[in-house]
Amino acid sequence: MGVRNLLLAAVCAAMLGGCAVVAVADAAVTVVATTVKVGAKVVGAGVDAVIPDDDDDEGEDAKKE
Repeated sequence: MGVRNLLLAAVCAAMLGGCAVVAVADAAVTVVATTVKVGAKVVGAGVDAVIPDDDDDEGEDAKKE
């Protein structure tokens, strides 16, 4: 029975090691995805602040006519 328990423990340890690798990879992907999402929002807000929106001007001209 000692060999059987040792083999069972080794298999469980190998499975948990694989689980830890998947967890670390998942965390890394989540961090990168969040960074890209935040970066895109910041760039989009910067572009909106720098480039004027022409739609508002056209709407005011249409109301005057």
